[in-house]
Amino acid sequence: MKIVLASRNKHKITELQAFLAPVDPSIEILSLDDIGFVGDIEEDGDTFEENALIKAKAAAAHGYIGVADDSGLAVDALNGEPGVYSARYAGEHGDDHANNELLLEKMADVPDEKRTANFVSVIACAFPEDSHAPMICRGECPGVILHEYRGNGGFGYDPLFLYEPFGKTYAEMNAEEKNPISHRARAMEQFIAQFKDYLAANK
Repeated sequence: MKIVLASRNKHKITELQAFLAPVDPSIEILSLDDIGFVGDIEEDGDTFEENALIKAKAAAAHGYIGVADDSGLAVDALNGEPGVYSARYAGEHGDDHANNELLLEKMADVPDEKRTANFVSVIACAFPEDSHAPMICRGECPGVILHEYRGNGGFGYDPLFLYEPFGKTYAEMNAEEKNPISHRARAMEQFIAQFKDYLAANK
């Protein structure tokens, strides 16, 4: 079985392969490049679910089972911002420092008890020719937005996102601490469970 992860990120390809190997070692994970997909997929959805499904369906349109993820930060005091715009909150895609500075600016007058937020990850799976209903799995990790940076690890909003049970930001955690509790891990856990059910029903 070949599954296309709607990404060109080799780390994500390896990660998904590792997650699915215990389910079925014969599953092969392909990237967009592997199937000759050129150009970018326009992510114009209003929610993480819509964007993940857009990407998964783009891969499924080439005749493969398509899997995609969309993730970001949702801050309660900002009505869910930056949300689907997390990577380009300050304008330019992927400028972590500018995004963090804008977040701090918008949160400047928000009191500590109202600085709650969630990191959100949605994994979508779409099937060729709509042969099976899409799977949509959402994982969340609750936290608090700090007033200043803490930690040198991670990326994106990690230095500002405090996970209270550990008393650490994402940027202060090592992989062994972060991976089991992360929003992505929680979404992936749901996806693996649903995909196992799919395989069992379609033997």
